[in-house]
Amino acid sequence: MKKQHLFVSDIHLGAFDKSGNNALEKDVISLIEYCTQNHIQLYLLGDLFDYWMEYRNHHPEFGNKLLEHFQSYMSAIGSILYITGNHDNWTRGYFTNLGFDVEAEYRVLDINSQSIIVLHGDGLKNKNMNLPRPWLHRLLRNKTFINLYQFMLPPGFGLKLMKRFSDYCRKRPVPGTGRLDGWASEYLSKNEIDFVICGHDHIPRHETYPGGSYINCGAFYQYRTAVKYTNGDFQLVTWDGKSKRLAPFTAQSKLIRNEQIFGT
Repeated sequence: MKKQHLFVSDIHLGAFDKSGNNALEKDVISLIEYCTQNHIQLYLLGDLFDYWMEYRNHHPEFGNKLLEHFQSYMSAIGSILYITGNHDNWTRGYFTNLGFDVEAEYRVLDINSQSIIVLHGDGLKNKNMNLPRPWLHRLLRNKTFINLYQFMLPPGFGLKLMKRFSDYCRKRPVPGTGRLDGWASEYLSKNEIDFVICGHDHIPRHETYPGGSYINCGAFYQYRTAVKYTNGDFQLVTWDGKSKRLAPFTAQSKLIRNEQIFGT
């Protein structure tokens, strides 16, 4: 059997109350353990945490339990590609020191002769990619702005302010699927790429275009979804933390998950 791969995006740990964060962390940890036991290669496509801001000599004091499980996984299986998203892009080497393969833009992978581009989805710096970041995302990634922010605000206050800003951003209207769908269709038609995989807009879906396929992982915190590759096939799946298994993601599983989280 060929090696299995699993792509996960938009976990947003730290976004919720204590009970919600604990439940989310428990499900992610059980998924990590499942991937370790079954030798599945993991990829993180951004927004692992709801906010992450490293100072030169300080990093957020949360998520340690989760990161320890990722380290255990990497000791057994190998490094995890971690593409930072718009909520966790202020990194100064902490994740690299833990063993992650950190990428701020995108990466092109070759899996069994299939070419895949993976990214978060908020935008890219390279103008030739034709997916510009919104001005606010560009500002937050600007080194001059980061240095000024961290010079003026000590870690304690700076992290609290970032938490409030992340809460505000998450409560804004969902951007919809049109931007990434359109970009993926155009990109696939112009490049020798078989698959585009990303997250960011939180809506799990699998679209097929003349140039190739586009899969959005969806928000793990909301749907517990991921993209799984097995034996030449990419599939949207959902993680059931109770039964410890991955199952195909369907419209029905999306409805059930909404009822569990939002009571609708």
